[in-house]
Amino acid sequence: MSKYLAKIIANDQEGLQMISACSSGAKVKVADIKYLISNKVFLISIERTKIETNQEDKKINSICRFDFIDKVRSKNIDQSNQEMILELIGIDYLKNNNDYEINLIFNNNAHIALTTETIEVRLEDQSEIKNL
Repeated sequence: MSKYLAKIIANDQEGLQMISACSSGAKVKVADIKYLISNKVFLISIERTKIETNQEDKKINSICRFDFIDKVRSKNIDQSNQEMILELIGIDYLKNNNDYEINLIFNNNAHIALTTETIEVRLEDQSEIKNL
């Protein structure tokens, strides 16, 4: 069972593109988006399709973890609606002087911008979602 559970670690554009591709179309509940300010960690729990092993019928719960995050801004996300489901379209970034701005782009023109000095992102599968 655990052999299906991947872990992808990104610290450059290529790695981030890989995580973005694996996360594209993932479902995210607003309640599952967390910023731990004291640890500078931004966590997002996603339900994604297992594309990297050509198992399109497999759904996986994964955690996408961003480290060394100094600031988080969100736009068009109603944080009072914890049950709202967003669809993650992709992740990209911009270099801004000494910082990077990592953008999580969702449907309905919603997005989250993470400010960081270094790209340190990991996508870690937690469990397979069984079709009932």
